Amino acid sequence: MGRDNDGMSSEDQLPPAVVPPTPESRPTVQPTEPAPPPAPAGKADTSRVTRAAVIWSAVAVSLAVLVLLIIFFIQNQDMVSVKFLGWEGRLAQGVAFFIAAVGGGILVAIAGGARILQLRRTERRRRRVSGG
Repeated sequence: MGRDNDGMSSEDQLPPAVVPPTPESRPTVQPTEPAPPPAPAGKADTSRVTRAAVIWSAVAVSLAVLVLLIIFFIQNQDMVSVKFLGWEGRLAQGVAFFIAAVGGGILVAIAGGARILQLRRTERRRRRVSGG
């Protein structure tokens, strides 16, 4: 019995689970009965999303965001000097960041609203021209 470099003898064989089955040894697949038809959509769907569930989820997410904001404000209470368009003042750092974030959100909302109005105007013109 000679040993190879990997410690296995030349007479050792792989376990049967590792050797792929030959085509003759594979089990044949017996035809089964066709699957039953799907149930009507109204009766099978027992988990509907309700308005109350959506509102509850929104409230839960809002509370989580509020907790994170409170932690942010508590951790960023250092007073900083803020200068903007000739205005100057001192604010807590967290409040200054929050005001900047809200201002950025307002700018994004204005740009998004303008784009929505532009798309509505284009769609209205397209419908008028096509007669639809």
